[in-house]
Amino acid sequence: MTKEEAKHQIESLRKELRDANYKYYILAQPDMTDYEFDRKLEELQALEQKFPEFFDVNSPTQRVGGKPVTEFNTVKHKYPMLSLEKSYNIQDLKDWIKRISKLVDEKFSFCVELKYDGVSLSNQYIDKKLVRSLTRGDGIFGDDVTINARTIKTLALVLKGKDIPDEVLVRGEVMMSRNNFKHINDQQERKGDTIYMNARNLTAGTMKLLDPKTVAKRQLDFVAYIMIGNDLPVQTQYDALKKLEEWGFFVPHDYIKAENLDEIMNFILDWGVKRFEFPYDTDGIVVKVNEFDIQEKLGYTAKSPRWAMAYKFPAERKLTKLLSLDFQVGRTGKVTPVANLKAVKLAGTIVKRATLHNEDNMKKLDLHTDDFVYIEKAGEIIPQVVSVEKAKRKPNSQPIHFVRQCPVCGTPLIKQGADYFCTNTTGCEPQIKAQIEHFVSRKAMNIDGLGPEIINLLYQNRLIRNIADLYDLKSSDLKYLEGLGEKSAQNIIGSIQNSKNQTFEKVIYALGIRHVGEIAGKLIVKHFKNIDSLIQANIDDITAIKGIGEKIAESIKKYFSNPENIKLINRLKQAGLQFENQQENLQIADKLGGKKFVISGTFEHFSRSELKQHIEQNGGKIASSISKNTDYLLAGDKPGPSKINKAQNLGITIISEADYLKMIES
Repeated sequence: MTKEEAKHQIESLRKELRDANYKYYILAQPDMTDYEFDRKLEELQALEQKFPEFFDVNSPTQRVGGKPVTEFNTVKHKYPMLSLEKSYNIQDLKDWIKRISKLVDEKFSFCVELKYDGVSLSNQYIDKKLVRSLTRGDGIFGDDVTINARTIKTLALVLKGKDIPDEVLVRGEVMMSRNNFKHINDQQERKGDTIYMNARNLTAGTMKLLDPKTVAKRQLDFVAYIMIGNDLPVQTQYDALKKLEEWGFFVPHDYIKAENLDEIMNFILDWGVKRFEFPYDTDGIVVKVNEFDIQEKLGYTAKSPRWAMAYKFPAERKLTKLLSLDFQVGRTGKVTPVANLKAVKLAGTIVKRATLHNEDNMKKLDLHTDDFVYIEKAGEIIPQVVSVEKAKRKPNSQPIHFVRQCPVCGTPLIKQGADYFCTNTTGCEPQIKAQIEHFVSRKAMNIDGLGPEIINLLYQNRLIRNIADLYDLKSSDLKYLEGLGEKSAQNIIGSIQNSKNQTFEKVIYALGIRHVGEIAGKLIVKHFKNIDSLIQANIDDITAIKGIGEKIAESIKKYFSNPENIKLINRLKQAGLQFENQQENLQIADKLGGKKFVISGTFEHFSRSELKQHIEQNGGKIASSISKNTDYLLAGDKPGPSKINKAQNLGITIISEADYLKMIES
């Protein structure tokens, strides 16, 4: 067989096997027996081994799993993977619909889908081929688990169809069917091994395995629910789900287009019962504004899209005995009551502790010593006490009251809203240690080697009392501490020194200002060029930032009004931390006057990312899709036909790269 004949046979077999896989796993209409499929797969494997020059990472043979890896790389998401605003009652859903209706002055519809209880995965396709799969991670950075994702037979490796953008992201959930989960646990039980608690946790653990062959054996599935990118061939979420199935993805047909709340409610009531018969775990529904242009108008908060909401089904509830109560002090000084319980299995995990949230909730429950309490999981994650079985209460049991002083340092507590806070931010041990743990974390200053145990060791030896003290540490301070040698000490000091290179936005997040998460930190830093500008800003200045509300602004002002925090900032400045925006991220001119641009195609003088940055540096704004609010479509070579058509229909000005350069030069 010549190389040309081998190439033709390999490509033919790959296409045949991909089509068979699609019909079997996506359409549930197999047209090839298992024996025939296996025989053709073996033939393809033999040819690929004989002609390695025709290797393709997206070949059907690669689904069985490759060689183990030593670790997963962390990669920044092209578009952040935000979480959804969640609702646990219908009134929240009604309020959300009213809220967005006030923001939009045109008719819109909804796409209503099941909320899958799996592990989020974002898949990047270039020229129809899968090139990268990332976990959600912290929403900004995720782990590159492509080697494991390729083993999932319901995840398309090569997209089908002719209307596929050059680059597109397809996101969804990796899941394990209930039948498969039961089968695995039956095997575990027969072998006398540990039984897995629930399918989601097993799926999450499986995706983190470094051996893809083991991942392949677990037979995971991928359910697609959104496409992201430029030049998309559809204009609504409902049509996007249809298109995803055409492209080769597994998309259960359990979604509807709804025009009003009544239709949404019917879907909720229907699936409140049907979900127990569904092959996969689902814990609610997701309601999305259907039209993409309306989604763009509604935009995003710092944490979630304004155009979508998740409604959660009622949680499982269990009765157990209250053994004792602790009051925990968190990083911000908030004191939280926590119940110690007789162990009970709840929603797939063993629960021994549950939150009581705050004093108001304790009073509402009328909690007494030795009570029997009902617990459930808030958001399917955090165990909480929801009620007391008063019929089982002992006659001599005593009421339990919220503490009035910090249980650690004795400082009188201050009530803010429903919560109590210890204000001793510089002298309360759990607060200080939690602040330092946050500061050194990967999302913040990324200082390796300083886990909770080492931080506690440094604190107990009076080497640190705040985050600035870290930059005064020397290797000689550490090397004689228990569990640390000279090499470990040098590595820690080296990592502390390297952290001085972290960007301004990382430093802002690392400070641990209440309510200021990573995304809010990015928005703040993009607006204020240095820390002094932020310190001097008033509430109105801060809330002028899109995505930053009054609650965050007030928290920032309160933080910088504390003289101790200003001293801390000055020490960190002296240590060499970055408290100023990098020059390349600053706006250098206002030639574009806030005009909104959509770009499409390829360009001679810029990459797409460079062009976006250039527009922003000159005072323009970037939008991902065309709407009536778009000022210009900047079209390069081979622009998307759908964008051109929409711009023409809306009367949007279409300019070339040369036109843009003239605008900047003028």
